[in-house]
Amino acid sequence: MKSLQDAIYNWLTIKIVSDARPEDTAARETAQMFEQILADDHKVESREVKKDAMMYYVTVSQDGNTKEYRFPRSLIEVMLEQIQQEPEKYVNFPDE
Repeated sequence: MKSLQDAIYNWLTIKIVSDARPEDTAARETAQMFEQILADDHKVESREVKKDAMMYYVTVSQDGNTKEYRFPRSLIEVMLEQIQQEPEKYVNFPDE
């Protein structure tokens, strides 16, 4: 993933799903994969997420520098909303 902003967007989108569905192993594993991409490919040392009525704010630290990224909640929460509207399409298969 070449763009840090794209990596943060993808991580945040699936993190929201994973947080809302802790039993969803696929969401959890995908969030972990994007966390690894942020650490390995982009050298992100830490992440902090805040939200308000309209936006998510992600502050990342790299090489001692911090930068904030903003994403509309509607853009980030679209996957979770789709899952909630049609849960039968997103069945979780437990670990064996």
